[in-house]
Amino acid sequence: MTQGPAEQNSHNPTFLFGALGLILLGAFTANICLGSAWISISDVWSALIQKESSDPIVSQIVMNFRLPRALTALLAGAALAISGLLMQTVFRNPLADPFVLGVNSGASLGVAIVLLILAPSGVALTQSLELSGNILVIIAASCGAAAVLAFILLFAQRVDVMSLLILGLMLSYAIGAVVSILMFYSMAERIQSFFSWSYGSFANVTWTQMRIFAPWMTFGIGATFFLAKPLDALLMGERYAESLGTNVKTSRIVTLGIASLLAGAVTGFCGPIGFLGIAAPHLCRYLFKTSSHRILIPGSLLTGASIALGSDLIAKAPGFDGALPLNAVTALIGAPVITTALMKQRNLGKVFGR
Repeated sequence: MTQGPAEQNSHNPTFLFGALGLILLGAFTANICLGSAWISISDVWSALIQKESSDPIVSQIVMNFRLPRALTALLAGAALAISGLLMQTVFRNPLADPFVLGVNSGASLGVAIVLLILAPSGVALTQSLELSGNILVIIAASCGAAAVLAFILLFAQRVDVMSLLILGLMLSYAIGAVVSILMFYSMAERIQSFFSWSYGSFANVTWTQMRIFAPWMTFGIGATFFLAKPLDALLMGERYAESLGTNVKTSRIVTLGIASLLAGAVTGFCGPIGFLGIAAPHLCRYLFKTSSHRILIPGSLLTGASIALGSDLIAKAPGFDGALPLNAVTALIGAPVITTALMKQRNLGKVFGR
């Protein structure tokens, strides 16, 4: 008799959850303390709690720059990890990630239209604003991602999972071609602006934008916890899920909707962040040795947030004035994680119900 996903976890995950929680706390603290200027934990504590007695310069660095950046990395990493987990479960494919349906490409097209077409016509993109923090860029990226999502969901009820995966890949190639054409006819400085956005960054979400970003991420991630049972059923195949009374089409649409909206929002606010959505779920499965979403959802959340904070800490290059491209760092971290997980997790086919 085949065991269900929830029956495959034979050990107590409490220790691993505690360890991941400590790693996350350490990474979050390190992100606030370390950077071009090193700040002690006591000074950080004074800036957060004892504001009147703290150094005003230190307080400004912590409150206006490092704390919102760390919170953004935590929320974005958790959201991308959850999105990747949902995508991999729905498609039953270990290489699926948040951008497999073209969400990333749609966001890139929206930003390309703003930076490469509208900017020359006089749309306000003032130099005093950081690119990733520009609200117009955020709106453009979110609208592009939403348009692709609407197109995909239109076909979700008509085709099977593999056809939907292929459709998303073809859509990504088509949108990428349009972006390439726009770049071909654009000036060098505008192409550079687009490339700067495409590098990804957690640094430019302000407290004003956080009022939108944080509740949206919290709502999307929280909704995922109610999908644990349907996701376990979907992992065993559509027939098995239907035999348990699961509405497969509805579950698939809701799952893809949440995954795409989370990924689209992160892309809009932070730019396209690669590899996190693939690496975090794989590392989580390897650590917990289970395919039960009751364990994988919170585990992926902690893992993705920790990887994002660690990547951003490396990208900041503590002790130096410069910063590395975030996507380059996530690729260097994500690729070995994925390779190791795939090599050691030999029963990956069983995990995905094959």
